Amino acid sequence: MRLLILGGTVFVGRHLVEAAVARGHDVTLFNRGRHAAELFPAVEKLWGDRDGDLGALEGRTWDAVVDPSGYFPHIVRASAELLAERVEHYTFVSSASVYADVSAPGMNEAGRVHEVPPDAPEELTSPEAYGGFKALSEQAAEQAMPGRVLSVRAGLIVGPHDPTNRFTYWVTRIAAGGDVLAPEPREQPVQFVDARDLAGWVLDMAEQRKAGVFNASGPERPLTMEGFLESVLAATGSGTRLVWVDEQFLLDQGVEAFQDLPLWLAPSANPELAGFLAIDVSRALATGLRFRPLAETIRDTQAWAESDGQPRAKDIGVEMAPAGLTRAREATLLEGWRSRSLR
Repeated sequence: MRLLILGGTVFVGRHLVEAAVARGHDVTLFNRGRHAAELFPAVEKLWGDRDGDLGALEGRTWDAVVDPSGYFPHIVRASAELLAERVEHYTFVSSASVYADVSAPGMNEAGRVHEVPPDAPEELTSPEAYGGFKALSEQAAEQAMPGRVLSVRAGLIVGPHDPTNRFTYWVTRIAAGGDVLAPEPREQPVQFVDARDLAGWVLDMAEQRKAGVFNASGPERPLTMEGFLESVLAATGSGTRLVWVDEQFLLDQGVEAFQDLPLWLAPSANPELAGFLAIDVSRALATGLRFRPLAETIRDTQAWAESDGQPRAKDIGVEMAPAGLTRAREATLLEGWRSRSLR
């Protein structure tokens, strides 16, 4: 398969290239050459800018294109319209953040999505704006190539080269040992998908020219916060002790859900997010989405982080601080929790 990847050097795109090359596909990258341009020296590279400089794509054809780097509808529309007569199939990597109501588990692909006002500036100022622009980008691709677009509403994507630190935080923190602050409630569901599993499934779907909208996250069976952290303990082999801290105490101390403590939704305080990490992925499972053992993702993430892993969210076009507590902040919170428990 002659495959065009828009991006291809940061996280999901990087794993897509590695998987496609391993399968023997003829891969072309189109990007600005700003991030890890030295990667994949044997792969064809076209330089340009999705925002106004797509000239390098003209006069060429491919069997399929994968777009893991589109955040705004005008960017996706321009690429899809230009490629509509040059490719058979378009995969757009969207996000589960498109859903406007995730207050209950089990959101499927028919769920209502965020709407962005027509005159809203294309800026990622909030999770709602991020989700709304992703939803509009899905629509832009489908309008340009009706019936030939695969929109992948991915959940939290994790694994080596993850620039956000959201999964990596727990792996590196638990591996470091000592007492680790673990947030209640223990039974809160968590979901994520290894970028390599996502990439493999996306290629499967592109090879088969499968179209439509699919939620894509994992694992296949429900996982709780406690089950996840215990899995990290087992996979890293550390002597860490989890110290479970009350949800309300953390909120009273100003701990920010998902950012300070990744994967933690503080569901009693944020009931509108209670189902965010429990979406319905049955459609993707039915088409072959599968997941490697969680221990493998944990160990590979640990190895990457201990070698040269550096969280840089700006590499994927989003300005945000790496997720996770500092060790000093964690120690202060644990001290406060212990003091309160002794009263």
